[in-house]
Amino acid sequence: MRKDVEILLQELKGFEEPEARLEQYMTPPSVAGTLLHFAWSNDDLDGTVLDLGCGTGVLGVGAAVYGARVVGVDVDVDALRIAQSNAARAGVETGTDWIRGDASAVPVSRVDTVVMNPPFGAQNEGADRPFLRAAEEVADVAYTVHNAGSLGFVEGFVNGEVTDAFETTMRLPRQFEFHEEDEREITVEVYRIEF
Repeated sequence: MRKDVEILLQELKGFEEPEARLEQYMTPPSVAGTLLHFAWSNDDLDGTVLDLGCGTGVLGVGAAVYGARVVGVDVDVDALRIAQSNAARAGVETGTDWIRGDASAVPVSRVDTVVMNPPFGAQNEGADRPFLRAAEEVADVAYTVHNAGSLGFVEGFVNGEVTDAFETTMRLPRQFEFHEEDEREITVEVYRIEF
């Protein structure tokens, strides 16, 4: 099923005008597919899933394809519009809701699982912290993507246990003025956290 989900996610629309200050990069389908398949294999997509900082909805749409009831939250209304369109394109619009909100005040009281690819803090140091705090407040389990080498920080920051971690790569296309290369590959780590 993982490959089918990745193929479907490749068809989704990305950001029309990404904002550097929000570190808006579309989660690559390969990373999303791996993260979601791992979550599914742990029975973490059985209930309600919060795609926190959902952007254009890649993780949320993929979770819905796996059968989860999904709520996507983002501050960017244009990204939410695209996420809603992507859910319709994937045939999961009835299993998803897209809500404007901020990680520092999540408009959801309780979910089973959080999936997120938060800002890494390249533009605003510590930008990932509100996401980790919010996940801890609303869920029992979270799956989160971070720069390679962040494990010690995440383990020390959250009130929970990183039960699993794996490394993968993301290809980031040139989309902002400060990018010097047409494409850059970075190493990231995906963590499963139990709170």
